[in-house]
Amino acid sequence: MKNFYIDNNQCLVIEVDELSSHPLHPLWIRERISGSEHIDKNNYQRLYEPSLIDQGIKFQKVSIKNGDIFVEFSDQQKGNISITSIINEIHNIDVIPKQEPWNSNLSQLPKHNYLNFEKDKTFIVKMLEDFIKYGFVIIYNLPKEEGTVIKFAESLGPVRSTNFGKHFDVISKPNPNDLAYTAMGLSAHTDNPYRKPIPGIQLLHCIENSASGGDSTLVDGLAIEKYLRKNDYKSHEILSQTEILFRFTDKDTILENRGKLIELDDKDNFKQIRFSGRLDYVPLISFKDLTNFYKARKKLYQLYSSKVFEIKFRLENGMLVMFDNHRLLHGRTEYDPSSGHRHLQGCYIEHDVTEGKLRRLLVKN
Repeated sequence: MKNFYIDNNQCLVIEVDELSSHPLHPLWIRERISGSEHIDKNNYQRLYEPSLIDQGIKFQKVSIKNGDIFVEFSDQQKGNISITSIINEIHNIDVIPKQEPWNSNLSQLPKHNYLNFEKDKTFIVKMLEDFIKYGFVIIYNLPKEEGTVIKFAESLGPVRSTNFGKHFDVISKPNPNDLAYTAMGLSAHTDNPYRKPIPGIQLLHCIENSASGGDSTLVDGLAIEKYLRKNDYKSHEILSQTEILFRFTDKDTILENRGKLIELDDKDNFKQIRFSGRLDYVPLISFKDLTNFYKARKKLYQLYSSKVFEIKFRLENGMLVMFDNHRLLHGRTEYDPSSGHRHLQGCYIEHDVTEGKLRRLLVKN
């Protein structure tokens, strides 16, 4: 039975529930058909410039069989495309799992044994899926050696260097250029909001942690954004509309970037959080707007500091935590450097590293 037709705009209409309301433009389909004459088999890039295709191109022949659309166009080109791939693209369906907000009631931390990774790739898949769902994972049984964090990160993809270097040593030291390199406690914050772009993912590997104190904390900014949206929309609106300055200064550089404490995308969905109260400067807006902003920021700080949303754990020797710096806030409790040594090494990677690695492991072609 014929279940498609060409409409008055020369678009292909397929009469199935998920496609009947989405007429398919001939150029849109033409750019997606597969075949050795259209796509490089090694990198899946087009072998032609789509902007040079005849703007008046039309469907000449169409047939559908076993879930594939076979088409021939007025420019004599032909190929096929699966209905499933069209539906997935329309609905933004991805193999990447959806984010799952959490609070202190998270019953089981996403922990993974490093010794399993070389035995079976499914362990890496599960680790990356957990990372995207929860915004963090904890890996244990890594070597207790300097440089391990770089080796682990590069097993996923490229490492991003900053003015702190390819990696950085989180230890207490004299005259530090960042408060992370002290023994003081650090409240929940995101890293480097003053950079362009802000690092996407941070990894911290524990080489030694024999000092008293120094427990790690994490807070899910996504969960708090949802809480604010539901329970204090006025504060949510102020924090997602007021752009502020973040600034870092040391003897070598001055870094500046502007952004909102809660950033939403063009569909009003959560995109990113920024929070570093020791580095942010709100512009000189009206008295009323400043009063409302400071009130909303204090509310946000209280939520980020709340035990309702915070999880706390101790990084032991050979453990690594990887967390999404655009979604999660991290901190630590104060520690006593005279009671023992605390030495973490860290580095940054970007989101396309974890997402690209996971897609490659899940997608056959």
